[in-house]
Amino acid sequence: MEPITSEPVRIHAGNIVLPGDLCLPETAMGLVLFVQGSGSSRPRERNRKVASIMARMGLGTLLFDLLTADEGVGMAKRFDIPLLGERLRAATASVAQLARERHLPLGYFGASTGSAAAIRAAADPPPHLRIDAVASRGGRVDLAGHEALCQLRAPTLMIVGEGDPAVLKLNAHAAACMFCEKRLEVIPGATHLFEEPGALEQAGDLAAKWFCQYFMAATRSTPPGQWAC
Repeated sequence: MEPITSEPVRIHAGNIVLPGDLCLPETAMGLVLFVQGSGSSRPRERNRKVASIMARMGLGTLLFDLLTADEGVGMAKRFDIPLLGERLRAATASVAQLARERHLPLGYFGASTGSAAAIRAAADPPPHLRIDAVASRGGRVDLAGHEALCQLRAPTLMIVGEGDPAVLKLNAHAAACMFCEKRLEVIPGATHLFEEPGALEQAGDLAAKWFCQYFMAATRSTPPGQWAC
């Protein structure tokens, strides 16, 4: 495996500072921001497993929480999609210089309410930045709202467990509102948290391949240094 640099980062979102972990393979083909809307450790560990799969396929990753530890207590802010979306936009702006210097396409990988924030931010990214791909694992993409779903242009992959019928139905309805390239993948036997043997790895592999495909397409279509909304 090629060398991977790993470093802690601090993301400023208004008067809030969010700690994160940035991992970049030496020849990374793109950077995926992991969008987690809670402050608990279990989702973070699941994301780390998926991030390791992406790193093996040459993708850079930025893992961070959209909420502070105090804000993650209770459910109110976890479902404040406008707040989560704005913080994701701030995190995206914080890596803009790095992305420009390394010519890295950008993508979002979301889970739960983080998926809705990913759709919101991808549909309306910071100025002069473009999100080239989005992937969601068991996400509430429907909570992004009809306007954001219709406005979204980034190719979007929605991964849902076969044993999670409510979220599967919500994802299917959300997909019907999207005009971008999209795909709904169902993992056989998986439930909402993808805790079944091999389920999380299968979801991670699907997402990594999705990002690789569209990052390569973005690199071919956009000359280095040119960024667009």
